[in-house]
Amino acid sequence: MSSISSEDSRGSGKVVKSNVEESTRQLDFDEESLSSSEYHIFKDAENVKFYTNIYEKAQYECRHLFDPIFTWTPEEERKVIWKCDWRVTFWAYIMFTALDFDRANIAQALSDNILDDLGLTTNDYNVARTINLVCFLGAELPSQLISKKIGADLWIPTQLCLWSVVSVSQVAITNKAGFYITRGLIGLFQGGFICDTCLWMSYFYKNSEMPLRLSLFYIANPLTSILSALLGFALIRIQTNVFPHGWQWVFLVEGVFTFLIGVFSYFMMPASAAQTKTWYRKNGWFTDREEKIVVNRVLRDDPTKGDMNNREPVSLKELAMSFTDFDLLPIYIVRFLGDMMTSPVSNYLTLTLRQLGFSKFNTNLLTIPANVLAIITMVTTGWLSEKLKTRALILAFTGVWCMSCLVPLRFWPGTQVDVWPTYVILTILLGHAPFWPISISWCSSNSNSVRARAVSAAIVNMFSQAASIVGSNIYRADDKPLYHRGNSWLVGISVAAIIACFAARQYYIIRNRQKARKWNAMSPEEQQDYRENTTDVGNRRLDFQFVY
Repeated sequence: MSSISSEDSRGSGKVVKSNVEESTRQLDFDEESLSSSEYHIFKDAENVKFYTNIYEKAQYECRHLFDPIFTWTPEEERKVIWKCDWRVTFWAYIMFTALDFDRANIAQALSDNILDDLGLTTNDYNVARTINLVCFLGAELPSQLISKKIGADLWIPTQLCLWSVVSVSQVAITNKAGFYITRGLIGLFQGGFICDTCLWMSYFYKNSEMPLRLSLFYIANPLTSILSALLGFALIRIQTNVFPHGWQWVFLVEGVFTFLIGVFSYFMMPASAAQTKTWYRKNGWFTDREEKIVVNRVLRDDPTKGDMNNREPVSLKELAMSFTDFDLLPIYIVRFLGDMMTSPVSNYLTLTLRQLGFSKFNTNLLTIPANVLAIITMVTTGWLSEKLKTRALILAFTGVWCMSCLVPLRFWPGTQVDVWPTYVILTILLGHAPFWPISISWCSSNSNSVRARAVSAAIVNMFSQAASIVGSNIYRADDKPLYHRGNSWLVGISVAAIIACFAARQYYIIRNRQKARKWNAMSPEEQQDYRENTTDVGNRRLDFQFVY
């Protein structure tokens, strides 16, 4: 909601210039005073000058806080991280929960026989889901571009309010056309929310801190499924003259909840760490010193996070450069295959449980254990990826997890289905750690510019939605109830996902070696000239190394 006026921006620029001149003098004449602090890129006076020009040219909103000689204690850093976790990650989680309520409530509606009430078949449901996902996918990139133009702090709350209105309107659908239209509009307004929010979160954290925070953010998915199942268990029992079906109450109550979160989000999301003070939040989130800590720790970790203003749109040229950034393609492929591995099983879980003989009330409750397990595995893998400093190997392990469950599911005997063993396998399978948080943080780390980070966050989610579109059509009516043909495809996809993880890892190892050879062949003078004058941008720079 808050923004810096042009007068504030001009004032900030003067502060930056003063800070940098002072920093350069001290870097030139008093470098020994910095020996007790951790090494960072801005201990080189030439780097200070180079990035100061970039920040000033971009009118970076936090540039007045940039201070290369500023120091702080580990205790102070832990305190600001804790504040960011509560203010940024927690509220991002709350907003994602609102999205997932309006995305997951279709599962509760299915358990309450919405298809029969509307005269629809499972293939009609597949079509509706495909429409939803196509609209979601189509909105990813436009949404990210809008967010960069007007600011995530304005666009994200608007998205929440828009799709919540459509969600509530679902109480009035009576036919196939209404079902298709509302599913499409929800996908259209929800598309881009995840990548918009992830980019906003990256303003407050180091790249190495993002996997765990995104894992906490993505807890909303399985946890909302649990909460929605419990709430749905109660709501589908309600029947009135106005709303005779329980699924109508699910859409109504959860849609209203989302709208309220959207309204609150206008007041809960600052545009940046330097813009938390406003008329309704006079003291802001941070003290003046803490603001400097947040900004400088992030810039020292990744100086490119200041190369765009948070109200600066991505140009067509920059968009084209991001689309042709083939160095991120391995991550996109991994995400596509990883999200497809269990998509059909997840989409059909409530229908499968009903077919196994469980009541509509017990079906909602039986989805909870898988989601509890998914929360545990997701947070664990996010933490491990930070500690072990690996992405590809963690995701490969997840692929092995899924394959080990899909193989017995594929060869389950067709004569008689053992209900509880089938349920256990489904629970373990769907309890795997999703690819979402690690793949997005992986893209962010390997983008090396705000422009590339904004676009890549949208593209990786587009690959995810494409996987869901394909996955929505793997299980077909003529293959039920065991879906042996569909599960054969899923086994093959899980094997491909494992191979893609190892291939991506090897690709980045090779690319880093290629860059290192060219960089090390330069003299120190040539390296400095390259830093200042190269036309290479983002992850194409020779002085940038990919993570894997």
